[in-house]
Amino acid sequence: MYISDTAELARFCTRASSARVVSVDTEFIRERSYYPELCLIQLGTASECVSIDPILIDDLRPLEALLTNERIIKVLHACSQDLEVIQNTMGCVVSPVFDTQLAAAFLGLRQQIGYGALVETYTGVHLPKAESLTDWSRRPLNPEQLRYAEDDVRYLPGIYDSMMAQLTEKDRLSWVRPEMDELTDPTRFAHVPELAYLHLKRASSLTRKQLACAREVCAWRERLAAKRDIPRRWVISDEILLEVCKRTPHSVKRLRAIRGIANIGERDAEDIVKAVARGAACDPADYPKKTHHERPPQEMEGVLDLMYAMLRVVSEKSGVAPQLIATKDDLLDFASGRRESKLRTSTWRFDLVGRQLEELLSGKVGLTVVNGHIELL
Repeated sequence: MYISDTAELARFCTRASSARVVSVDTEFIRERSYYPELCLIQLGTASECVSIDPILIDDLRPLEALLTNERIIKVLHACSQDLEVIQNTMGCVVSPVFDTQLAAAFLGLRQQIGYGALVETYTGVHLPKAESLTDWSRRPLNPEQLRYAEDDVRYLPGIYDSMMAQLTEKDRLSWVRPEMDELTDPTRFAHVPELAYLHLKRASSLTRKQLACAREVCAWRERLAAKRDIPRRWVISDEILLEVCKRTPHSVKRLRAIRGIANIGERDAEDIVKAVARGAACDPADYPKKTHHERPPQEMEGVLDLMYAMLRVVSEKSGVAPQLIATKDDLLDFASGRRESKLRTSTWRFDLVGRQLEELLSGKVGLTVVNGHIELL
């Protein structure tokens, strides 16, 4: 069903309010803007699927009430962008949420499995990809587009039931719930200009002083992109911004010597130089901390290799994706005794592999090869 008026939306939301679970997906465009443009919202229950047109509907309050109803589980796949665009557009936090991509990583499927592969695994249905490059902002939408969109929610209620049965059988619901709760933290989608540098590509190549410049330039770029509602890269690309912070130009003339700056207007160029100057003048005590660990000491590298081998053994036996359990940075934190290590603060991670890693590091257990497979001694 295609819903393009408030009255029909309200009737659907009334029906759906009695559902145990509602599947959710969105279609949006963000290639030409800072804020993603919400173009379509698809919802599914056990008995019906609908496509809701937020471009034509002025009052989405019935939908907001449904999406924030704490009695109804909202099932999504790879939900981060969907939750972000809904929060930006409607001002509400979807909750509670069950992400089938995240749950799949607890159930022996690969990390970040695609929706099509998930549907085929659980239902045997092969979904077409014919409309994957549709411009969802154009109207009218044809029946093929709407059918394609609704397929993104059609199978999720049934998959949710299957996954919940598997998680219950494996006694992993207590592992999954805290991870799901983190997905609905509103701060995940907050646009804080002063923190934009954390998402700068290859920022780890900068010194802490250069990173202070990047913090200022990225914050300036964030505010300007939001004000003009254009993509960040249209203001200045990550690659050029990184070079600016490495060279720290003190004048527009020196800034113009950097390749790629020619198309930037004079006022913007002056603002970049000012931002660089603010970063360069920052007190060293206020420099940003490096977001990635430094290269571990040479004597630690072999230890980390052994720890990662044990992690892979545990992952294969448990069916939980290794990247979900821990990264190599997490392993280094653990080996270094840092209290903030995710393997110590997360109960299920410590129970699954943390204790065994402690025994490995203390020499109580070891690793060997049996029939071509690594096993614990």
